Amino acid sequence: MHASLVRRQLGGLIPPKIASPSILSGGSGDGLSPLVNFYSKLPKGPAPAAAGRGLKARYFSGANASGKPILATIFALFALGYTIDYQMHLKHHKNHAH
Repeated sequence: MHASLVRRQLGGLIPPKIASPSILSGGSGDGLSPLVNFYSKLPKGPAPAAAGRGLKARYFSGANASGKPILATIFALFALGYTIDYQMHLKHHKNHAH
């Protein structure tokens, strides 16, 4: 599991601070020390923004949003198709008409 997923799932378990350990345990605070240790180790503050991965996050989301990958893909498909068409058919018609 990812750490951020665990943080989100445990976020609802942390109760608001309503009493100190000395009030709840009769002044000693020994019974709540494992609980206090557990909660003190949890991350504090807002969760970091999830970094996107993949092509969509890299080229189409956020500050790098652009249509250049779409245009490059269209041009590459056109160039590949024309090359295949030339090699299969148009080269034959270069010096000879049907």
